[in-house]
Amino acid sequence: MSNKTINLNINGMTCSGCSSHIEKDLNVKDGIVNSNVNHETGEGKFVYDTNKLSNQDVINAINNVGNYSVIEDFEQEDCCVTNAKDYDGKNKFDLIVIGGGSAAFSAAIKAESIGLTTLMVNDGLDFGGTCVNVGCVPSKNLIRAAETAYHATHSNFKGIKPKGVEIDFTQIIKDKKAIVATLQQHKYMDVVSDFKNLTMLKGWAEFVDNKTILVDGKDTYTATNIIIATGATTNIPNIEGLNTVGYLTNVSLFDLEEKPKSLTIMGAGYIGLEIAMAYNRLGVKVRIIEFTDRPLRSQTNDITDVLEAQMISEGIEILPNFRAIKFEKDGDNTIIHCKCPDGSTTQIIEEGHIIVATGTKPNTSKLSLENIDLNLTEKGHILVNEKMETNISNIYAAGDVTNTPPFVYTAAKEGSTAVNNAFSLSKNSVDYTSLPWVVFTDPQIAGAGMDEVEAEKSGIPFEVSKLDLIHVPRALAAQDTRGFIKLIRNTETDKLIGARVIAPEGGELIQQLSMAIKFGITVKDLAESFYPYLTLGEGIKLAAITFGKDVSKLSCCAS
Repeated sequence: MSNKTINLNINGMTCSGCSSHIEKDLNVKDGIVNSNVNHETGEGKFVYDTNKLSNQDVINAINNVGNYSVIEDFEQEDCCVTNAKDYDGKNKFDLIVIGGGSAAFSAAIKAESIGLTTLMVNDGLDFGGTCVNVGCVPSKNLIRAAETAYHATHSNFKGIKPKGVEIDFTQIIKDKKAIVATLQQHKYMDVVSDFKNLTMLKGWAEFVDNKTILVDGKDTYTATNIIIATGATTNIPNIEGLNTVGYLTNVSLFDLEEKPKSLTIMGAGYIGLEIAMAYNRLGVKVRIIEFTDRPLRSQTNDITDVLEAQMISEGIEILPNFRAIKFEKDGDNTIIHCKCPDGSTTQIIEEGHIIVATGTKPNTSKLSLENIDLNLTEKGHILVNEKMETNISNIYAAGDVTNTPPFVYTAAKEGSTAVNNAFSLSKNSVDYTSLPWVVFTDPQIAGAGMDEVEAEKSGIPFEVSKLDLIHVPRALAAQDTRGFIKLIRNTETDKLIGARVIAPEGGELIQQLSMAIKFGITVKDLAESFYPYLTLGEGIKLAAITFGKDVSKLSCCAS
């Protein structure tokens, strides 16, 4: 008998039971002499008889145990990891990550956990990317500040009479900057500060070939695999005079320390709507120009009707079916020439700032992708499959630069998945079927799975239950019944396939509904579950009951 020992990194272990499970299954396999697995380190040491098994046989045996998968085999010549001491030169790595946002950091963290030497090259926004620097963090901070100001002047209770609020706009922005700086440091830079195998480089990368990049036109770097995670930026429309008069995006708007006199926002997607409500509540006069027939056109009319009514009631001017065709300066003012819904033209005078919120475009133009023949979508996003693979075998992509849903949490999942699939024998996929999302307006809009339009397009037999918040005790007690909870079920299986919520703090409900969709929970299960009385979550139960009963005719103890 000739024995050989191999050390393997194993993905998917969460407890000692996992390591025991692998050891038990491997030790009964003919040819395995001994197995020693540690779930805390994620490593396994295996001794096997080379007359009966090969390295690959051992790996395959592990991959067939539960949901575990081998990440790396230290003994194989073509193994994923090359220690720094084995390098031919300083510019050679196992992995190059182009970008510095959530997808890139997630990839770097995953790479470090399996011992990969990694180069992260980033240009544009600071490390941390859109979310922490100019997206999620600053916008939600300002939204909360604005909500505080609004509720100091508005009450749902007749017996509560707000006396008003003093807004120090400059201080609000300074506080926002402090939070951004803190999180950027603590949640990104500090996380990777002690990584032994990570090199971070500021500069713009472009491809020389599928394994080589050129940074800032000077130095070349090579790697076995490359992940593109360069994100996206605001799509600036080609309209006469726009560049001349000047404009702001969410990147530059959030840095204004002096309160704008007014804002005209071009675009009524989620970015434009969140900006509009926040700045309006902070005392800025806001107007929205939208070239489609209503705000948040991706959602059904009943959702946007509720939101639009709230925004108009707060004094936000919304101009649907208006299209800006020309911009020009008149002293300190900007004249916006617009095409009206009836085909005529009009002029809008903006005394403050123009905000462009007309969607995003992927950051690919400077990557020299023509050198590697990378496939893109019609809108210029990198085309990937559910494994984050591109059409080039050693190149992966993740985050907003791809054709996947543009959220920070999907980007993070995609980044780690890309690393796993680039260096593991076992491939993982990202499933967006139950993906939850939230628009942080007031009321909030949240969703998971399909809406009724998507269900119909897919040919799934479905039924919709819609419960207005007037029937939810928590909303009645709070005297705030704006919105509804909508559930979509498959009529053949009774499984929940989609949900939409528009409600104050409605985003807090969507994760439960996302999990119900993910794990095939039936509407009957939702209706028969326990919910704490006088919580907004109880509305899920009532919405489920509504498929078969008129909730308005049931008591508070309905079941």
